Amino acid sequence: MQSNQMQALSGKELEYIADSISNEDLLIKQLAATAGTTQNQTVQQICVQHIQSHSQHMNSLIQLLQQHQQYAPAQPQ
Repeated sequence: MQSNQMQALSGKELEYIADSISNEDLLIKQLAATAGTTQNQTVQQICVQHIQSHSQHMNSLIQLLQQHQQYAPAQPQ
């Protein structure tokens, strides 16, 4: 097998990625709430920057799952 060929992710890896997506989503929500309630412009700007960063992380994780979806074993219906 070539080293650049993708393999199916293990159940534990999938759980880790799902937890990471949930954590990124929670951070985005908390940062948005903070940005929406603070009067401090600096804090708002920092929150917005972190929201963008965590959104990129979450999108990367989702893309990873989508790329590996074709390697997942078929689920019986």
